[in-house]
Amino acid sequence: MSLLLQKVSLPLADFALELDTEFGSPVTGVFGPSGSGKTSLLDLVAGLRRPRTGLIRLGDRALTDTAQGMHVPARLRRIGYVPQDLALFPHLSVEGNLRYGYKADGDGHALFSFEHVTEVLEIVPLVARGVNDLSGGEKQRVALARALLSSPQLLLLDEPLASLDRKLKQRIVPYLQRIRDEFRLPMLYVSHDAEEIAALCQEVWLLERGRIVVRTSPEAL
Repeated sequence: MSLLLQKVSLPLADFALELDTEFGSPVTGVFGPSGSGKTSLLDLVAGLRRPRTGLIRLGDRALTDTAQGMHVPARLRRIGYVPQDLALFPHLSVEGNLRYGYKADGDGHALFSFEHVTEVLEIVPLVARGVNDLSGGEKQRVALARALLSSPQLLLLDEPLASLDRKLKQRIVPYLQRIRDEFRLPMLYVSHDAEEIAALCQEVWLLERGRIVVRTSPEAL
């Protein structure tokens, strides 16, 4: 599943995000300093922000086309998004959070089963608990599971491990690798951590002041 960003422009505070690229790697890393536009890039793809100009297409489906005045709402894009704050609902149980995001694909079938996702991420014992009773690593896995259960065609991960210490990161990375290998779902993965990028990604975009200045391998990074 390829993602095309063609002549996309979004004004930010100090510069404009300018994107003209395409990716088709299983997992593409987005690396760069704070304030370079990484989260804004994901927000554009997710449909949370509208570009001033440009075309965004996932596979053969246009999501945003400013020339045609077309913008598919975020809820209809079939894109799973795990933001930095995870955005779990504190008033719902783990199962309530997971069921909230559970959606069928375009053919009326769930892309991944509830049982498979909870088993792969090892959260079956957590489903009856409240999210406020979870550890940081458990919350990360629940957020990942909720994104998968939305039957996405693309998964966006915005520094999903940034709030965890190194020991917890080392425990969560294998779960991300299992998502990559078992579900074969393309991902855009934002991180400041070169070790995470190397463990998960096949290609890396280096973003500086709103522009992709290098496309390279994790090893070269």
